[in-house]
Amino acid sequence: MSSGLKTALLLGTMSGLLLAIGGALGGSGGLVIAFIFALGMNGFSYWFSDKLVLRMYKAQEVGQDHQLYRMVARLAQRADLPMPKVYIIPDPSPNAFATGRDPEHAAVAVTEGILRLLPDAELEGVIAHELAHVKHRDILISTVAATLAATIMFVARMAQFAAIFGGSGSDRDRRGSNPIAMLATIILAPLAAMLIQMAISRQREFAADRGGADIVGSPTGLASALRHIDAAAKQIPFNASPSTAHMFIAKPFTGGGVMNLFSSHPPMEARIKALLEDQGSI
Repeated sequence: MSSGLKTALLLGTMSGLLLAIGGALGGSGGLVIAFIFALGMNGFSYWFSDKLVLRMYKAQEVGQDHQLYRMVARLAQRADLPMPKVYIIPDPSPNAFATGRDPEHAAVAVTEGILRLLPDAELEGVIAHELAHVKHRDILISTVAATLAATIMFVARMAQFAAIFGGSGSDRDRRGSNPIAMLATIILAPLAAMLIQMAISRQREFAADRGGADIVGSPTGLASALRHIDAAAKQIPFNASPSTAHMFIAKPFTGGGVMNLFSSHPPMEARIKALLEDQGSI
C-alpha cells in the first residue's frame, strides 16, 4: 500500500472518529463550533507558520552566493519545483526542516550543525527529503490532520466539562445516551486522534525519504545522513518547541518503546531499512 493511500485512510479514519464522537455526545452544534474554531486556528498556522517558525529559531536567509543555496537550487530544479528560500539556523545540533503553504511559498532551513557534520552527498539527501515534503504538500496534510485532531479534543473536553457541571444537550439526548459509552468516548477519542495524527506524520516522513531518494537518484546518501544525524543529535540535542517537532528531519526529542506510538517520526532504524530496501527500484 502506498504512503499516499495510507495517509488518506488515516485521515478518513480520523474524520469517521470525528463524526462518531459527535453522534455519541449528541452535540452536533458544539461539533460545528469546535470544527470552525479548529479550522481558524490551523488555517492561521497554515498561512503564517513559515514566518513564525523561522523567526522562532532565528533562521538567517542566505543568498545566491552561498554553497547551500546553489545546492538547493540544483535539487529544486531536478525535482521540478520553484526555488524555495534558503535559511541557516544558528544551532550546533544537526537538523533541518521545510515549511511554507505551497511550493510557490516554500522555505528550506538547516542548522549550522548539520552543515558541519555532513559531506555534500549526505547533505543533498537531506535537502532532497525536505524538497519532497514541499512537493507532497505535507504542510497542507498536517494542517488538515491537526484541524481534525483539535476538533476531536475540543469536543471531548467540552463534553467532559458538561458532564462535570450538569450535562449538555437536550433532555432527549441525555435520556438516549449511554453514560459508559460517553465516558469512554471522552477519554479514548482524544487519545485515538493523537495516535492517528502521529501516524500520519510518520507516513509522511517515510514518503519524504523515498521522494528525496528519487530526487537525488539514490537512497544511500540520505540513509547515511540519517545515521550520522541520529548519532550526533543524541550528543547535541536540539532545543525545539514540541509544536514544531514534526517539521524536522529528525525528532528533537529522545524516546523509545511505547512512546514511538506518540512520536511524529518513525524510528530511525526503520527509515534507513526502508530506504535501503527500496534501493533496487530507484
